[in-house]
Amino acid sequence: MKHSVILEYKRCRGCTTCIKNCPTEAVRVRSGKATILNERCIDCGKCIQVCPHKAVKSVSDSLDKLEQYKYRVALPDPALYGQFQHLDDIDIVLNGLLEIGFQKVFETAKAAEILSDYARHAISSGEPRVMPQVSSACPTIMRLIRMRFPKLIPNIAATVTPVELAAILARREAEAETGLPPEEIGVFSIVPCSSQVTAAHSPEGLQKPVLDGAFAIRDIYLRLLGPMKDLQKVKPLSSAGIMGVGWAFCGGESAARLGERYLAVDGIENCIRMLEEIEDGRLPEADFLELSACTQGCVGGCFNVENPYAAKLRIKGLLKGLPVSRNRFLFHGEARDIVRRDKELQYLPTFVLDQDREMAISKQLRIQELESHLPGLHCGSCGAPSCRAFAEDVVLGRASEDDCIFKVRERMRSMAGSKEEADDYLP
Repeated sequence: MKHSVILEYKRCRGCTTCIKNCPTEAVRVRSGKATILNERCIDCGKCIQVCPHKAVKSVSDSLDKLEQYKYRVALPDPALYGQFQHLDDIDIVLNGLLEIGFQKVFETAKAAEILSDYARHAISSGEPRVMPQVSSACPTIMRLIRMRFPKLIPNIAATVTPVELAAILARREAEAETGLPPEEIGVFSIVPCSSQVTAAHSPEGLQKPVLDGAFAIRDIYLRLLGPMKDLQKVKPLSSAGIMGVGWAFCGGESAARLGERYLAVDGIENCIRMLEEIEDGRLPEADFLELSACTQGCVGGCFNVENPYAAKLRIKGLLKGLPVSRNRFLFHGEARDIVRRDKELQYLPTFVLDQDREMAISKQLRIQELESHLPGLHCGSCGAPSCRAFAEDVVLGRASEDDCIFKVRERMRSMAGSKEEADDYLP
């Protein structure tokens, strides 16, 4: 899988800040530079936020990709609306998108309302589901569960993400309106975070991608500023209400389910803590969990321009002039499956030591033995986030015992004939 979080090695100074903050221990520092273990990365963007040298960044598709298609459709995330000061009409943003190279706009918020209505129908009909159900809207959370909490995979809602549903519906509409073949129609999402860029090219719950690319909100924002000011006429394009646009911030999806007992949690550390409690069976009273890896939900994504709290405030202001909902789930028969995943979610064995069970047990014992002789300070000077991770790196051949400065000092004292105990020099 190609991730959208990358490192600029020229900027990296090997400060170990990133390794101490990565929730999946996907970062190491070797030879004075950070590296990312791709199989463990969940594109949460935490390393981007904490890096003091701006050496970690997220990348999206280039806007030049628009030139490859005759007809181009934009799928703006509702978080985009919160980036503009003094905005009082969503239609201004949507008309601006038509001015910068798109021929059609299909709001992701519209697809969110359809998914919300589908969820309400499923709840009222008593469809069987594993409780508590976990939202499938955040690709980072889905990948995290597949990697660290495989027992909770059945708890994930069986629906596609709003942007995936929007892409499917928008392409159908574009084909009907233009008569063009699918390969000449480009459907692009405008997203708030790196994980949605990765999901656009490698979706978690679909057999193949339904998007042709994903653009960062920050890139589209800069292009929109001029055209939005120069609009002569604002056509009514908005097609979503409070329930759809509210998905932009944490709690919006849950509120759209109307009355179900829910918990809305934001921030990757808080989400991990909550998943640990569910796995331990300590959260029986909630029917639904909305987990957002970013602070305050999608408005807190690393591709946004504005402070997440300010963006949330602006979106709440926009909601005052909108109807509650404009879209319903009206599909019947086989067409109902349009909102459901077509690929079974599988466990990602990124923490497996060896495919052979006997070898894995042997490596595990060696890791435990080595860890017992380490200082347990988790200082990061070895380039690993913890002594346990360092021991694993040594056994798997990713590091040497000499990378631990305390082991080296211990060996030097031994060679010098020092009579001090091994731990005397530890702080």
